[in-house]
Amino acid sequence: MTDIPATHLRLLTTASEDRITLTLASEPVPQPGEGEVLVRMEAAPINPSDLGLLLGPADPATLRREGEATVADIPPQLSRAVGARLGQALPAGNEGAGTVVAAGAGAEALVGRTVAIAGGQMYAQYRVAKARECLPLPEGTPAEAGASSFVNPMTALAMLGTMRREEYEALVHTAAASNLGQMLVKLCAAEGVPLVNIVRSAEQAALLRGIGATHVVNSGDPDFRKQLTAAITETGAFLAFDAIGGGKLANQILQAMEAAAQARSPGFSVYGSTQMKQVYLYGALDTSPTEITRGAGMAWGVGGWLLTPYLQRAGAEEVGRMRTKVAENLTTIFASHYTSRITLAEALEPETVRAYARRATREKYLLLPNG
Repeated sequence: MTDIPATHLRLLTTASEDRITLTLASEPVPQPGEGEVLVRMEAAPINPSDLGLLLGPADPATLRREGEATVADIPPQLSRAVGARLGQALPAGNEGAGTVVAAGAGAEALVGRTVAIAGGQMYAQYRVAKARECLPLPEGTPAEAGASSFVNPMTALAMLGTMRREEYEALVHTAAASNLGQMLVKLCAAEGVPLVNIVRSAEQAALLRGIGATHVVNSGDPDFRKQLTAAITETGAFLAFDAIGGGKLANQILQAMEAAAQARSPGFSVYGSTQMKQVYLYGALDTSPTEITRGAGMAWGVGGWLLTPYLQRAGAEEVGRMRTKVAENLTTIFASHYTSRITLAEALEPETVRAYARRATREKYLLLPNG
């Protein structure tokens, strides 16, 4: 078994009223207690949800080194957004994977196993976790393959779970060429769920069609609304998950849904169709205001949606089934693809931070805490 050092590095983010500061702190390696394991972290993805903690409302254009730290300025009008975390040095990283190198009483069976874990504080060389919360990876599976086994796979499964709970039959998904979007394409195909994918370029459309997507519409096409309405009419996709958030896209989706509802059930009513049309905003790739101008009848809704509240409502039994499905399909449906791999030290370089802060489609960064 690998020798365990006395200290390790951990990435911390601290907010003041006018800046975010990123640092690497040297700390004692934590010790596992009863029912806990010590994981040598080997891979952790940088997800959009991680950027919310790492950089908050700071302007990436202002990133710079100040001594051993990296700092970015917070625009004055956004300073209220960090009020609850002022002065706190917070560890980052929602999920990751690594090797169990030590265990407390009752958890010894996991020593030597590669496991995936979630729950924060993953951008560190070592992390203590409860054994019951670890997902042992199939024998021979590298940590990199299991690093993104929670946020995106569980989100894709929860989207289908939401669809079924709310009695819809199909989905619309935006920013659909992302790692999550590709998983959703494969998952919906496996489960026989019609899926309408909205992308922003011909290249992204080709990518999705290449992995089996049937309905792909490009928001940049002149006839985007016509294509979207036709796809929703064919599939009956009156539930949408929108990663863009700001601008007019949610409104365009609702109006296309209304047009599709009327095409599927002709007849006039001053109040529009009776078909409920729902758009859930789960991301903020566009941070501008969400513009809703009506035009979707009276049976519609726009709201926020996050994975954690869904899991809390679902309960332990359903969550357990979801995690089992992820483990069984880790290298197929739920495989993740990374374009860059960086160390903890590289994760603080201003140019690198600016690059992963772009959240560009098909540019996913994987952090290797132990190099």
